[in-house]
Amino acid sequence: MRAARCHAVGGPVVVEEMPDPDGEVPVDVHYAAVNFADVLVIEGMYQVKAEPPFTPGSEFAGVVAESGHGFEKGERVFGSVFVGAFAERVAVRAASLYRIPDTIPTRRAAAFGVSHATAYNALTLIGRLQEGERVAVLGAAGGVGLAAVELAALLGAEVVAVASTEEKRAACLEQGAHEALPYDDLKRRLRDSGGADLVIDPVGGPHSEQALRAMRWGGRFVNVGFASGEVPRLPLNLAMLKGVTIHGFDFGGWARHGRERLAVTRGELNRMFAEDLIHPRVHAVHPLDEVATALDLDRRAIGKTLLEVGRGV
Repeated sequence: MRAARCHAVGGPVVVEEMPDPDGEVPVDVHYAAVNFADVLVIEGMYQVKAEPPFTPGSEFAGVVAESGHGFEKGERVFGSVFVGAFAERVAVRAASLYRIPDTIPTRRAAAFGVSHATAYNALTLIGRLQEGERVAVLGAAGGVGLAAVELAALLGAEVVAVASTEEKRAACLEQGAHEALPYDDLKRRLRDSGGADLVIDPVGGPHSEQALRAMRWGGRFVNVGFASGEVPRLPLNLAMLKGVTIHGFDFGGWARHGRERLAVTRGELNRMFAEDLIHPRVHAVHPLDEVATALDLDRRAIGKTLLEVGRGV
């Protein structure tokens, strides 16, 4: 099979021939999605390290290549792995796979799994979002951010999207945001617009404190990443004075300590997806040979960047 390979920390990532992988359920990949975490893994900056050489990529959709472990050959599925998705075939545990509903295109399924699951857990499992509350989403035009905007609106929240450009803010409004703000003077802008009961922050950096300062009494601040590259130092006196609780969401920790609760939220999310309520925005689709371009684009993409991978696509 052909696969993208990273032979050293920091890349480059090149496409080459290699043997098909072994595992419980082999899947012929049709589309793989680029996530910011994939970039961090390649750069050696993710919380968990991948030992070179490895095939990057954590999210995919395709068809089952061989029957077994409860799946039939030819079934359309989507799923996630730590690494291995940027290849013509991936082999995964059956528990990591989900069937694609008949009415959902394979490409949409590839853009759905990781970002929307992260956003949904941050909003519901961690953030305890209630209908009618006001949610501020930082980095709102990225994969997780735009998923959080869409899902918060579906759950009946008033959504304030924070993004860096007019084009990104317009995309957030199209995805369901009620208001879109730039980053400059964020504390004043967010406070003047009504503050926030819940902040979803995939960005980190100096904007985290600005959003925290604009929160309403008793709010919840949920960090899900540091796309800015800077881990914020939040003054805890603000949490005390505002009655705010500060949380973090990481799939690895919850997979070890709360797998049963993740299974519940996954079921809820998949139900909404099957009911055609969720429509991930795909920014661009590149062939596997353009994996380096896709990885570079992900920092600027509005929504998700996909690789069109499969032998039969």
